[in-house]
Amino acid sequence: MAGQSINVKRIRKINSLSGAGRIKPTDVMVFARQMATMIRAGIPLLQAFQVVGESLKKPAMAMLVEQMRSDVSSGSSFSDALRRHPKHFDQLFVNLIDAGEQAGALDQMLDRVATYKEKVESLKARVKKALWYPSAVMIVGISVTLLLLIKVVPQFESMFSNFDAELPALTQMTVNLSELAQRYWLVALGSLVATGLAIKISVQRSPKIAYGMDVLVLRLPVIGDIMHKSSLARFARTLATTFASGVPLMEGLETASGAVGNKVYERAVIQTRKDVATGQQLHFAMRMTNRFPPLAIQMVSIGEESGSLDAMLNRVADYYEEEVDNKVDALTSLMEPIIIVVLGVLVGGVVVSIYLPIFSLGSAL
Repeated sequence: MAGQSINVKRIRKINSLSGAGRIKPTDVMVFARQMATMIRAGIPLLQAFQVVGESLKKPAMAMLVEQMRSDVSSGSSFSDALRRHPKHFDQLFVNLIDAGEQAGALDQMLDRVATYKEKVESLKARVKKALWYPSAVMIVGISVTLLLLIKVVPQFESMFSNFDAELPALTQMTVNLSELAQRYWLVALGSLVATGLAIKISVQRSPKIAYGMDVLVLRLPVIGDIMHKSSLARFARTLATTFASGVPLMEGLETASGAVGNKVYERAVIQTRKDVATGQQLHFAMRMTNRFPPLAIQMVSIGEESGSLDAMLNRVADYYEEEVDNKVDALTSLMEPIIIVVLGVLVGGVVVSIYLPIFSLGSAL
């Protein structure tokens, strides 16, 4: 083998966590809660990593905990170990753990992170419910209608062709729609998927398009109001958590800008941070963006004057989270009768139009 040379053409990084399941925010939340319990019980950090890692059922999360345990055992701090996995641990998580290590209150910070994650994930779940419930039901309704038009109506169409009488207008319209659906359903589906992918890619690659889409979402009836209040709640909760943990206000605002979940409010928080950096008070900087409602500004002002900004921000977050909850319930209650009517018109209309000629033939006989 002497003298044999090897030419390296390509080097590819292999992710050791691939194939072991996807790590979700809820997994990170459970990890934080379990670590807080271990540290509070007086268990050393390395042993806490080992116990928590062994108790986790998802292989990817267990491997991640093992990697962090290895980093800490080799001399890294807990926060440094977290920084090496930015995909799973955001800036807020890292900042709070860093503050907890410096203050000797790691268990409190882990508990605070877990509580924050629980509230944010609960809020996300409510917003998703508002967006996906009516969409899913309508997709099922449209799919059933297309199935009737493509598969069922043609069976009756051959029977209708044997009738000497003219078909009712509703039946003729259904037959025409069936012919269109049979010809173009694949093209329509392909166009719909292509449009969705094009929008998704454009949003990911173009900040202007992403901002425009978020502006459009905020202008939607009912849904827009839910997104407004959700962004406000996430801003207030994130800033309250960082501020109460001793993280400087400027860093807290930077973290909050990435946590609001909407480009419009992200830009508003970034502008607020710039104004605060020039010496302005937080409530005044918030007012200058014209994005934050008077209630939130007033409570932040009271918090700044009384020295209880974190408490007031938590109250703002609680208020808007409750508002989101109420809006989602109201939307669900409003959509249920509308969905029933729409599904009745779509599916029921096709079924009735199919049987109309049969009823007419029966009455003629």
